[in-house]
Amino acid sequence: MYSSILGIIYLIGSVTFIMGLKMMSNPKTARNGNLLGACGMTLAIVGTIVLHEGDVKPIVYGLIFLSIAIGFVIGWVTAKKVLMTKMPELVSLFNGMGGACAALISLIEYNHHIETGAPAETGFMLAIIAALIIGSVSFSGSMVAFLKLNGTMAKPIRLPSYNALNNVIMLGVLALGAYNIYTGGSIMLVYLLFAAALFYGVMFTFPIGGADMPVVISLLNSFTGMAAGFGGFLYDNKIMLTGGILVGSAGTLLTILMCKAMNRSLTNVIFGAFGEGSKAAAAGATTTGGTVKEASVTDVAVMMNYSKKVVIVPGYGLAVAQAQHVIHELELLLEERGVEVKYAIHPVAGRMPGHMNVLLAESNVDYAKLVEMEEINSEFEQTDVVLIVGANDVVNPAAKNNPASPIYGMPILEAEKAKNIIINKRSMNAGYAGIDNEIFYNPKSSMFFGDAKKALTALVAEIKTM
Repeated sequence: MYSSILGIIYLIGSVTFIMGLKMMSNPKTARNGNLLGACGMTLAIVGTIVLHEGDVKPIVYGLIFLSIAIGFVIGWVTAKKVLMTKMPELVSLFNGMGGACAALISLIEYNHHIETGAPAETGFMLAIIAALIIGSVSFSGSMVAFLKLNGTMAKPIRLPSYNALNNVIMLGVLALGAYNIYTGGSIMLVYLLFAAALFYGVMFTFPIGGADMPVVISLLNSFTGMAAGFGGFLYDNKIMLTGGILVGSAGTLLTILMCKAMNRSLTNVIFGAFGEGSKAAAAGATTTGGTVKEASVTDVAVMMNYSKKVVIVPGYGLAVAQAQHVIHELELLLEERGVEVKYAIHPVAGRMPGHMNVLLAESNVDYAKLVEMEEINSEFEQTDVVLIVGANDVVNPAAKNNPASPIYGMPILEAEKAKNIIINKRSMNAGYAGIDNEIFYNPKSSMFFGDAKKALTALVAEIKTM
């Protein structure tokens, strides 16, 4: 009886996940979609606890609810306080926690199985080992990504023949996993596999840096989903399986899209020379040099005030300065004066996919004005002024015309085609990929130095006087 009711609850929860995911594809329904998914998850958790069949000690219930309460408080406070610029780090941290949960579940269930003394079935061991490997790699890899994103590990680390070494470690982990599945494993071998998978996750992420990091985050996210899915197999829990499949497939699709945006193949990411671009960047392989022209706030104000069409290219510097509200004010001010304003969004702008979309949504920018790279590139030639705010690599022409550049081949926003180019940044320092930017030296370009929020505030004030 209880199992039938629980099955219906899981079905309802699974439907809410799918509907919530669908609603999150549109900014107008994304918030409600998130709430719907959360309600489905809450229903599934409560149903699992209340309708569980079999004797459970009261202390176990106490620990479960205590854990949920602690997790709720930590999650709530963290989500309330985290800055938009720290969102990629938060995603990495939460992603790592998901992987750690999957790995710990595997270890605990294997220990439970050992206590029974019964021989391990192949399907059981397959679910245990797969969740253990994938979850461990996701956890340790996500922790390294977290340290890289917050600046603790600022530079990529590379050893001689790093890719070959990583591939050997990966094959060793897979071979040890297969041996455990075939033989039924032992405590020592399973814990050895756990340690080896953790080590591979660290080695896998160590050499990655610069502009490659968004791809790694989405890839590790898909790993966590797959690990959770194997957990669903292990417990024969349909909602856990559904959730894992949704996260794993969404992460995989996002990884493929990110690879396309970065001009990398998925094979390169998993087996190949992933991170070589960052290595070259870190070595400062590309130095363009040339003459730079600086513009005053009055120069920029005049240029924008008398334009017919302005395209704004937002980047991580905009997020760091928390300038999303003032740039929206600039947009409204220009539109009042008959200027057409659009935002050009690169797929990897910021530190993670969708970063700029969420940031601009915070200041109520009309989503219809956010134009994807493929569509806006054809409009730059008809654009009077392109205003680049805190963006670097996504507008670097070297990606198209310099085969020696670490970002060569990466699709970019073709801002250099605009009639006038204004670049707002604090200094001439290189962007996230660590390479010089040819667009700074374009004769049509003018550097508008300063913190984005302060510079744009001054620009708004200047335009108001005209």
